[in-house]
Amino acid sequence: MLAKLSTRSTVRRCAITSAAGLALLGAGLPTGSSDTSAPDLSRFYRQKVAWAKCEGVEIPEDLQCGKVTVPLDYTKPRGATLDLALARYRATGPSRGSVLLNFGGPGGAGVAELAAGGDDLMDLTKGYDVVSFDPRGVGRSSPVSCGDATADSALVTNEDTDVTDDPKAVLERAREAAVECAKHSGQVLPYIGTVNVSRDLDVIRQALGDKKLNYLGFSYGTRLGAVYAAQFPERVGRLVLDGVDTLTEPLSEQGLAGAAGQQRALEDFVNWCVGDIACPLGTDARSAREEVVRLVASLDENPVPTDFGEDFTGQDLVGAISQGLYSEELWPSLERALASLVEDGDARALLGFSGGGSGSGFRASGVRVRAGAGGGLVDEDDVPADNLPAALMAINCADDPDRPDADRITRDLGRLRAEYEQASAVFGRYRLTEYLMCYGRPKGTDYIREEVRDVPTAKMLLVGTRGDPATPYRWTVETAQRLGDSAVVLDNKGEGHTGYASSKCVHRKVVAFLLYGLLPPDGSSCGPEDVRD
Repeated sequence: MLAKLSTRSTVRRCAITSAAGLALLGAGLPTGSSDTSAPDLSRFYRQKVAWAKCEGVEIPEDLQCGKVTVPLDYTKPRGATLDLALARYRATGPSRGSVLLNFGGPGGAGVAELAAGGDDLMDLTKGYDVVSFDPRGVGRSSPVSCGDATADSALVTNEDTDVTDDPKAVLERAREAAVECAKHSGQVLPYIGTVNVSRDLDVIRQALGDKKLNYLGFSYGTRLGAVYAAQFPERVGRLVLDGVDTLTEPLSEQGLAGAAGQQRALEDFVNWCVGDIACPLGTDARSAREEVVRLVASLDENPVPTDFGEDFTGQDLVGAISQGLYSEELWPSLERALASLVEDGDARALLGFSGGGSGSGFRASGVRVRAGAGGGLVDEDDVPADNLPAALMAINCADDPDRPDADRITRDLGRLRAEYEQASAVFGRYRLTEYLMCYGRPKGTDYIREEVRDVPTAKMLLVGTRGDPATPYRWTVETAQRLGDSAVVLDNKGEGHTGYASSKCVHRKVVAFLLYGLLPPDGSSCGPEDVRD
């Protein structure tokens, strides 16, 4: 899931152009491995980024753009290559190098996120260049797509589809969708996934001139940070993982945990809402929760027309509420949007939430660079509209080794649907799609489950939020246990997905660690903050 570093309702529309490239230096630098029999990656580790001003409409004046080149296949470094888009804010004070950011997803385009939400990160420029990037398959870095098949990959979110009625037909549609994804995604698809992105991250670190990686990862970005720590433990600097992802649970369990987490967040929102005389759900929390379930069912049966041609359904409402629960600061806006629907039958305000799709935070549309040939950067006009969900599916499937066959899925669907709906009558059906999205795709790596454990690194900070609707707090505890003695846990007792932007206490502690190396005691906490303050 993407972290929301800002709660602005209007997404910046920008057009970034950059003539930035990279300079290959002649000095001898690491090959990426001490094993002399390993593939020679030295030409990639000799890069230095050539930064240039990002030009365009409504772009921060001080945002710079660049790129690095990485091998498509790390076992064949003399073969095809990919360019990865970068952006940075220069340090405003004495710099100790760069801090790299991943905003989550998976599938979030870091360049657009940094352009849209950079204000929340300016404290870090007191000691760092603040850098983000579009991972392989994402944004302008060889973006993947499923064409028209993306909609078919969200089968169980369709109000007309009950997967338990005819699971074989549903699985056939999923298999066909996987074929279309491969058809539209090109050469990068077999080489997508966190293990390769982590290796890209190390190339970026070297190209930035840093001996060690300083890193702030949100949500999925915590998975990436953990994998990097396992692959390159001696190159870990100051790492912060906020909204900690699981390293072990299969997708079916992740979806179930997500439904339960969203249900807890919904109940917290309802408890807050009924304390306001303007709450459209009433003044009793139990009745208000039942009203949400009734609204979803009613809209699935009788959708509301919109100005955009497509009706607003109950599952659209579920998606909108899901987005509104990402940050406690969004609760007042969600309350008003629900009031417009309940009192006036007007879904326009809710469309502002649901338009982001699954896990969407920001996407600054119109971000542009010069198109490249082969694995070169693409023009933003050529980034497929479905890149975020297509990349999310591709990366999650590349990271997951489980591929139950059709018979197993058919046997399990009825039980799983009951478990999901027990976890949440609102979100259960919406999340069940996670069990199906990898059907028909190649088996993913088992590296993350098997090898990412007991990492011999410098201390790293893991932030878990008690009211997180996307990454439950127990994942923070479990991941810390897997990572071993290097993991220090900060318990954020607030609401929303991730803590850096929503909690002043978390923000201070993260900045103190990244800038000054000051770690809070393991198990220390930050209290909740009132959304009405």
